[in-house]
Amino acid sequence: MNFFSVLTLAGGLAFFLYGMNVMSHSLERLAGGKFEAILQAIMSNKVKALLLGVGVTAAIQSSSATTVMVIGLVNSEIMSLHQAINVILGAKVGTTVTAWLLSMTGISSDNFFLQMLKPSSFAPVLALIGVIFIMKKGSAKRANIGRILVGFAVLMAGISTMSDAMTPLGESEQFTHIMEVLTNPALAFLVGLALTAIVQSSSASVGILQAIALSSPIGYAVVVPMVVGQNVGASISPMLASIGQGKNGKRAAYSYLFANLIGAAVFLALFYVINGVIDFGFMHQTAGIAGIAVIHTLFNVFVVIVLFPFTKYMEKLMLKIVPDRADEEEEDTTFASLDENFLATPTFALQRAKHLIDEMGEQSLAAIKDATDILLEYDQTKFDSIGFTENRLDNYEDEIGKYLVQLGRKNLSTVDSRGLSLELQSIGDLERISDHALNIAEAAQEMHDKKLSLSPAATEDIKLFNAAVVEILTHTVDAFVNQDDAVAKNVEPLEQVIDEMSVLIKNRHIERLKSGECTIEMGFILASITTNMERIADHCSNLAIYIIQLINKDSLEAHEYLNALELNKLDWFQETYKHYKSKYELK
Repeated sequence: MNFFSVLTLAGGLAFFLYGMNVMSHSLERLAGGKFEAILQAIMSNKVKALLLGVGVTAAIQSSSATTVMVIGLVNSEIMSLHQAINVILGAKVGTTVTAWLLSMTGISSDNFFLQMLKPSSFAPVLALIGVIFIMKKGSAKRANIGRILVGFAVLMAGISTMSDAMTPLGESEQFTHIMEVLTNPALAFLVGLALTAIVQSSSASVGILQAIALSSPIGYAVVVPMVVGQNVGASISPMLASIGQGKNGKRAAYSYLFANLIGAAVFLALFYVINGVIDFGFMHQTAGIAGIAVIHTLFNVFVVIVLFPFTKYMEKLMLKIVPDRADEEEEDTTFASLDENFLATPTFALQRAKHLIDEMGEQSLAAIKDATDILLEYDQTKFDSIGFTENRLDNYEDEIGKYLVQLGRKNLSTVDSRGLSLELQSIGDLERISDHALNIAEAAQEMHDKKLSLSPAATEDIKLFNAAVVEILTHTVDAFVNQDDAVAKNVEPLEQVIDEMSVLIKNRHIERLKSGECTIEMGFILASITTNMERIADHCSNLAIYIIQLINKDSLEAHEYLNALELNKLDWFQETYKHYKSKYELK
């Protein structure tokens, strides 16, 4: 090989890895929204967990990438270690799909239909269709399908370019000598391991080996230990990903490493013992591109067959390797689901952040209920709980905000970018609601400490006002958690009713002040209460608009949306407004 052949080889490798990367990320975007439902489906069935590993890895074409995701799931306690081990075993089978796709490159026949099965025949057609899908304005789903098709075509162009560049190797005495040296199984194993460690994907590593086999002779004596080494090398990415993780994340990473090490040891030992007894004739033959796929599949299926019945024992082994310590403080897993490993799958990362934002909504609602309760009957325990919740939600806002900012630096789809923007806005509104809950609680505490009380008339007003505020926040949290725009549309009409109630309550207090029923001091406290409640309703309005925008892909800003409601006087809005006006009419 001369200098220019090396350049061509490097370019082919770049095409190959880039095509695989494009396919992988586009498939993740296409399937990302389904991860939650898939995970729920496998929670009680180890066979389903195994099949999940097969399916996800077949899609993203990297068992190490699947395992990195599983580490995050285990670390955040979304998945148990036992389930994770089953998924990891399935990932080993799923990683063989790419090798079989690439093996089609070796099809040689004059038959038209068989020729069309060659990637070099149909890949250009897929590339053309993919480019049309990408360029044509339409859904994000179609664009992702287009990128998958183009990525596959680029991948195939890469393997073809690498094969052409390495054609001279077949006639090279140095290459022949290297192949003779690599008949030593230990050396071939280490070379395979190192190759996967460099490219960070066993699928890509095996693909490179197949590209070499297309143009240069490689015997099975080299391929068998090298492919096994390539699979063991895939353990490096998960082990690196486990650094800084909790003990459960480390256990999941060790599970993948030990599955590969145990599988490799048993497979190679049996293989060479049997070969020594009966002498596998094919070991003296040249391995074609399909032969490499067979060895790759055979090893991974063997590992699953050997280890799948013993996953419980593997789990026990991991608990011994990474044990619980008696003096160890219990890990705080509140924000464990904001795992940096998930950032590589933006849709899934957004889902994990959304779960924590849902918790913010539910905790804000609980704080408001407590705050409205102690206005009427003071309770120190509830006051302390509100303060704790407010501090807690400050932490939620900080941690989720930092995570979403990190996610924003990724190459996001239009849909994910929109979801990210709305989630960032939502955490601010939910945190502010908890602030207002604390303000209301402090007003209640001031009344309690100064032995002040509301007049009977003011008490009735506040009871009704409390009910309206609790209802608007209940609708808002329900709409946000369930992504229900029908429920969200109840918020704005009720918000207008709450605004009117606030004005009326303040005016009534002025009348009572004139008649001597209330004091000026109570007036200041009442003004603080009504102002905070009114602002809670404003934040609810913001959140409801975010939900409606997200679900309906509405590009209107909040004030534009409100202006549109006001100008159009829509029937549904008027009817809902009249309903709440009647329900919360001050007597």
